Amino acid sequence: MSVMTKGKVTDVKELKHIAKKIRLHILHMLTKSGSGHTGGSLSAVDVAVAIYFSKMSFDPKDPSWKDRDRFILSKGHAAPLLYAIMAEAGYFPMDVIDNLRKVESPLQGHPCCTSLPGVEVSTGSLGQGLSVANGIALGLRLDKNPARVFCVMGDGEIQEGQIWEAAMTAAHYKIDNLCAVVDNNGLQIDGPVQKVMGIAPIHDKWAAFGWHVIGIDGHNMEKILNALAEAESIKGKPTVIIANTTKGKGVSFFEDKVEYHGITPTPEEYERAVKEIHNG
Repeated sequence: MSVMTKGKVTDVKELKHIAKKIRLHILHMLTKSGSGHTGGSLSAVDVAVAIYFSKMSFDPKDPSWKDRDRFILSKGHAAPLLYAIMAEAGYFPMDVIDNLRKVESPLQGHPCCTSLPGVEVSTGSLGQGLSVANGIALGLRLDKNPARVFCVMGDGEIQEGQIWEAAMTAAHYKIDNLCAVVDNNGLQIDGPVQKVMGIAPIHDKWAAFGWHVIGIDGHNMEKILNALAEAESIKGKPTVIIANTTKGKGVSFFEDKVEYHGITPTPEEYERAVKEIHNG
């Protein structure tokens, strides 16, 4: 069995190298597709890489393995991030990423669990992922299964009321096998999050709803690993990691640019971006 066990990759340098490869895969598929979301896919790379390659147990050859940890990308528009990680982890051949958003491709614009084994939940309607994560985590608890659930949300996404119903539910039921992450990059499709609908103070709100809250630099691999370890140690309440990130991270001319929320690199921009990542 080709199970990836917890702690498989603990070397920070190696995780950073994987993150660099994931960014290259994302840019490749987005440029080839000509359609998709660049900024939010790049901003969550470091956190997602740490979760998948350092913390999660899974088996690419048996995606339904009952003891696997579960990853839910609630911000489903960042699907290129999930696909890049799954390809790198061995769920499907790397050349499949060339088919992003093509008709009948398993790599649809938002993750689809009926099209691609290894995708836990079909996402894209923002605000729903945390509710599903609660249900999965409670089911694992009932089965006395020690697996954990990770749910990555966008900061603009937590403007949705369903998120806060789910937050209240998770605290009420003391769902401590759940770790949520907010990709706090400050931008959404219509502009700065604080201008569209302010969500501050994020830390205080989650704490008031009964969560253990950890705030970190979402691009500092050492701090991400420490936060994930802390989350696993917390018992009796759910944990949320507020990962302060940069939209478009890794490509200087995409960073903090709201226009790259939902557009893809041109071929010329792709070549520049690849050189920058390789030299970074």
